[in-house]
Amino acid sequence: MKKVRSKFTVIGTAVLTLLLIGFFVLPTLAQEQPRKFLLLKRGSNQKTQIRFYPGETITYKSEKIGYFVTDVLVNLDTEYLYLSENILKPSDILAIDVRKKDPRNRTLKNLTALSLGAGSMILGLEGINNLTQQGQLKISAGVAKASAILVGTGLALLPLRYKTFTLSEKNRVQLVLLEIE
Repeated sequence: MKKVRSKFTVIGTAVLTLLLIGFFVLPTLAQEQPRKFLLLKRGSNQKTQIRFYPGETITYKSEKIGYFVTDVLVNLDTEYLYLSENILKPSDILAIDVRKKDPRNRTLKNLTALSLGAGSMILGLEGINNLTQQGQLKISAGVAKASAILVGTGLALLPLRYKTFTLSEKNRVQLVLLEIE
């Protein structure tokens, strides 16, 4: 009985020690580090803001180069973007490719996949159901129309993705340097 109590006291002491260490040490480790990022703002809505952090790849078109170039954002300061093979001012950028970065594209991709999948699934299930029950492949008109509408909607959503962020009066590029003192 004494051995069982001594094991529980050792375990309890160890757990209490870990909790106390976590209580005092974790707040110092959890402090935010300085953040630097390139902010693409479309109006004042925060949902349409896109951020590029150092270390991420960025595809851009500048005034000096008339075509899109893919480069890695290495660092940024108050005036310049330091890329792995170029140094740019934010005012030199004409457009930025946001196909992979814009969160609205993920929503459109999911809606497209959902519509295409549902249309093909309805069509396939109706065909399999009729094959097993009646022995012939026959699809009713209502199911064919519903399937065609769903597949058509999915195909119509394919080209609607946001491709580029073009600078204008509403669309701005901003360098953000958040430093904690």
